[in-house]
Amino acid sequence: QVQLEESGGGSVQAGGSLRLSCAASGPNFDFFAMGWFRQAAGRDRELVAGISRRGAITTYAEFAQGRFTISRADGKNMVYLQMNSLKPEDTALYYCAAKSSYYATRNTGEYDFWGQGTQVTVAS
Repeated sequence: QVQLEESGGGSVQAGGSLRLSCAASGPNFDFFAMGWFRQAAGRDRELVAGISRRGAITTYAEFAQGRFTISRADGKNMVYLQMNSLKPEDTALYYCAAKSSYYATRNTGEYDFWGQGTQVTVAS
């Protein structure tokens, strides 16, 4: 069992930055691929970025490429999402998720554990 807790969300102006953090508790954190997802009002939950076991491979949604960076610190049981050049359309509830596999994927149904989410609001 893995418990995930997100933090770092908030309200920023367009063009600003936020760093989201996800703290994991439970055994064998380094066994999991990790993903950051988001869900805006009235929309489906979508992958923002994913990182493989041991951090060798990262994957990004097209809207995140060049602006967001995912990283992990297995020694601290942490995953991060650095978000730069934020836009109003980035406004959403952001979730951290763990997948008991090597690769992170885009399918929400493949993830085993989820956090409660942290709200990101970007004002124009």
